[in-house]
Amino acid sequence: MKFKSQAKQNQLIEKITAQHLVVGIDIAQQMHVARAVNFRGIIIGDYLSFSNDEEGFHNLLLWIQKLQTTHQLSAAVVGMEQPGITGLTSLGGSQNTILKSF
Repeated sequence: MKFKSQAKQNQLIEKITAQHLVVGIDIAQQMHVARAVNFRGIIIGDYLSFSNDEEGFHNLLLWIQKLQTTHQLSAAVVGMEQPGITGLTSLGGSQNTILKSF
């Protein structure tokens, strides 16, 4: 199962192009922090701190859309750790990364 998850993540990473905004999120209990980079890993904009609630995630979405518009990017990929302490079970007992493209 771990192998299938890793293969899927690798396939998604291989599809990242110059048109992608790449967002990494550091997960915490109450506040999360997001940072955006381009496909080469160059930082785009300022980081975003957002709350762990519906309003916070709405702010994250608005932030992503604003960065995409400002930098003329048509796609985004978001990655975050998958901590077992928040009710999501990690594969293989270690922390993994969840990647989602939209």
